[in-house]
Amino acid sequence: QNQRRQREREREREMRAWDSRARLCSRGAVEAGTSRRASAVTWARPERKGSAERAPGTATSRVSLADPAVVARSKFAPSPETCPYVQGVRFMGSGSCAPGKVVTNGDLEELVETNDEWIRTRTGIIERRVLSDGEELADIAAAAATRALASSGVDPTELDLIILATSSADDLFGSSCSVQAAIGAPQAACFDLTSACSGFVVGLVTGAQYIRSGAYQKVLVIGGDALSRFVDWTDRNTCVLFGDGCGACVLGAQSASEGGCSLLSFHMESDGEGRKHLNASFSGAGDKTSACLGADGRGRHGSYSNLRMSGQDVFKWAVRAVPSVVQKAVEKSALESVDQIDWLGLHQANTRVLDSA
Repeated sequence: QNQRRQREREREREMRAWDSRARLCSRGAVEAGTSRRASAVTWARPERKGSAERAPGTATSRVSLADPAVVARSKFAPSPETCPYVQGVRFMGSGSCAPGKVVTNGDLEELVETNDEWIRTRTGIIERRVLSDGEELADIAAAAATRALASSGVDPTELDLIILATSSADDLFGSSCSVQAAIGAPQAACFDLTSACSGFVVGLVTGAQYIRSGAYQKVLVIGGDALSRFVDWTDRNTCVLFGDGCGACVLGAQSASEGGCSLLSFHMESDGEGRKHLNASFSGAGDKTSACLGADGRGRHGSYSNLRMSGQDVFKWAVRAVPSVVQKAVEKSALESVDQIDWLGLHQANTRVLDSA
């Protein structure tokens, strides 16, 4: 059954490739034309395997591009007439999972000099979830993925790609393959993506491009972290903020006739100068081959330091950068203003930042 599904997927990809080349040919013919009058380009694509019998004269799918408004365009500007993508993206379903262990503000009072009121008034946080001994990030990532698949009505064997956005994988080489095995999707390609707090958004944008290009039909995007592993639980400035958890969504393809692309726009920026304000750097030996380390030193495990954060600097940057990036994303969409946004879902564990931004 899996082999049959794989053959069907390969057939669908072949058909999409024909459609993609045909679109490019028709656009090229329109742009190269010296007349503003309409010209038409037709093409044929392979028959769909197992498709119903067609009426005489319609054995192939034929499309013409003869709209004067399209012909008049000299560039491939995004518009309903000249879609810049082979196909659009839609959100099919979502799911999430957090570890069972709860660490309340009261629990932290036993670990550091703090109290519930101090934490609430400065962050808005009441509790956080952390992995217990024996739990791994891949475990909760797989649970979130399973719930997203159930929500979307997609079988794991239908997935083409799995993206896990994380900065705290269980393995130096990544955890996406562990998730792939756990949910039963051996046919899906998978990789980890590291982009810290922006990880899920960057994963979402990345997955969308695989679909927009026509390369894949269904993509699973997971955002998750187990930052409790890298928290100094004696530092009240950082331990009150971080916890563990995962969220996932399934992206699917849709044609222009089905609603175009549900991802209206995106905008991403990076500031490499800010690394000094928030980091968890490699803390092992730089050269483990050095003779002066001795046998024990050369065999020592590599490691990363605990999270280090300059709270005030991160706060100042966030309240300046977040509104700017949101505004630029809106400007790239068909929306007229931010006022048309119904919900803002921001990755931020601090109420003061949300209120100020």
